[in-house]
Amino acid sequence: MEKFINNAPFALVLIFLVMGFVLLIKGADFFVEGSSSVAKRLHVPSIIIGLTIVAMGTSLPETAVSVSASLAGNNELAVSNVVGSNIFNLMVVIGVCAMIATVNVAEETIKRDIPISLVCAGFLLLLGIVGLGDKEGMILGHFDGIIFLCAFAVYIFHLIKTALKASKEGRKVEIEGGSDEDIKLISVPMSILFIVGGAIAIAIGGDMTVDAASRIAGDLGMSQTLIGLTIVSIGTSLPELVTSIVAARKNEVDMALGNAIGSNVFNIFMVLGVASAISPISIVAENIIDLCVLVVFTVCVWIFAGTKRKIGRMEGSCMVALYALYVVYIIIR
Repeated sequence: MEKFINNAPFALVLIFLVMGFVLLIKGADFFVEGSSSVAKRLHVPSIIIGLTIVAMGTSLPETAVSVSASLAGNNELAVSNVVGSNIFNLMVVIGVCAMIATVNVAEETIKRDIPISLVCAGFLLLLGIVGLGDKEGMILGHFDGIIFLCAFAVYIFHLIKTALKASKEGRKVEIEGGSDEDIKLISVPMSILFIVGGAIAIAIGGDMTVDAASRIAGDLGMSQTLIGLTIVSIGTSLPELVTSIVAARKNEVDMALGNAIGSNVFNIFMVLGVASAISPISIVAENIIDLCVLVVFTVCVWIFAGTKRKIGRMEGSCMVALYALYVVYIIIR
């Protein structure tokens, strides 16, 4: 695939990039739908399905891209894809939602999710700073990946424990795929077909996206970091943006901030954990600035969310404007 894309006309490469995004997004949808159906048939509680399979499904495109980039030795794209997706989720997905309808913020989001997301970004930044003296940057090796995945498992376990406790106490628990009606029950053969077909589509889409993005970066004189922070990260985050806009237009955005913050934690722990566990990746000096921006933006959203327990049109406009300024900066730097 890489050889074919490298020799293809530029217009065809753009088509391959779009095809890669489509395969990633639809593959993740099919994989989640098949897995959720199997879990439901095994009588797994809907709360657990929503907190694991459905929630992780939103990070599958980023996982595929980062793993493919890592295996190809394209470390800049592997890390910048994650950082760029997190910044986009935080500033654009939530910002656009807030511009359409006020985003109410749950207490757990302010006290638990945003601090955890900040710790994740800060820890990754610290690792990058520690590796500044090394020419290749800080290497996230197999052992580091395992640590990230263990931390991810602890985080998931805590979410499930908290959600089940709240449910037993009769409190409303709002999570992705949390109600039985939201999880479609399909036949076992079809579920297997969805899981296998979805996994194959994700793998092919990841390779296609990385190869096409690398070719585009080379032809346009862009760095791998720039294309990862912009084209690739935005492409893999578009489903969240579209879903959030639809929810905002229906005035159903109460879960928007919590889902975006949770996705950011998943991206760091799960995506980088899986990628580095399979093939070591490095955090280079250029990533440090972007991680600093992610930390600052997270603090800004924390302040916006904590002041009135909601994010309104004014704050949403500021968030989108800050993202636009950031994009201008990374293009001209």
